[in-house]
Amino acid sequence: MVALLRSCRRLIPHLSACAAAAPSSSSSCAPRVRPISRGLRLLPVVLAMAGYSSGSAAEGRRLLFRQLFEKESSTYTYLLADVGDPEKPAVLIDPVDRTVDRDLNLIKELGLKLVYAMNTHVHADHVTGTGLIKTKLPGVKSVIAKVSKAKADHFIEHGDKIYFGNLFLEVRSTPGHTAGCVTYVTGEGDDQPSPRMAFTGDALLIRACGRTDFQGGSSDELYESVHSQIFTLPKDTLLYPGHDYKGFTVSTVEEEVAYNARLTKDKT
Repeated sequence: MVALLRSCRRLIPHLSACAAAAPSSSSSCAPRVRPISRGLRLLPVVLAMAGYSSGSAAEGRRLLFRQLFEKESSTYTYLLADVGDPEKPAVLIDPVDRTVDRDLNLIKELGLKLVYAMNTHVHADHVTGTGLIKTKLPGVKSVIAKVSKAKADHFIEHGDKIYFGNLFLEVRSTPGHTAGCVTYVTGEGDDQPSPRMAFTGDALLIRACGRTDFQGGSSDELYESVHSQIFTLPKDTLLYPGHDYKGFTVSTVEEEVAYNARLTKDKT
């Protein structure tokens, strides 16, 4: 990619000279200008695809991803779908009641089939949307950690995999904010999104973490959860929190290991 950029920079002055000197198609410069200029217009797209990919080159891009925001509670909801599958199965992580209609309209517009409404933990700011979705789309299954003792169609435990099409989310138990907190991590493999993505709920926030002073919270557990289940992911793993109050949208494992003031110090 670097070589391509350097090559393009060297060619730009030549293209400009050709365009000024011989605008007609009969010019000797014309055959070279047309294909190269098309390549230059596509270059930003090539760079964008190089920064994030999902699936092999033969399969094409499989993952559709949307980060959605509810401003009253500063809550993020995440939509993921396998658009390489004919049915375009989708999952919605941490839906909020105020934005259910917005989210379902988006799913309809994109031609997706919502399979699971999933929660990272049982707090009301996250789970209230799930029940409402089920009244509007009865075929959707709710998902939450078994240890949370909440109502759901599917109860998950550490190590489980949740499939939507050929893509899947790995369940990692990350208690501390609540006893039933989990982090959902995109799968590892050539046919899975790269870099990996982790949806941390309230266990890990950008440069912060969830509170631990109510509903079974434990600061010791939270510290161990983040260090053993999140900070051990590849450094370039993208981290998507359940909330943000400062305008941040995404971080990485490498950033949080370096700059998260609450979790980078020794436990003692």
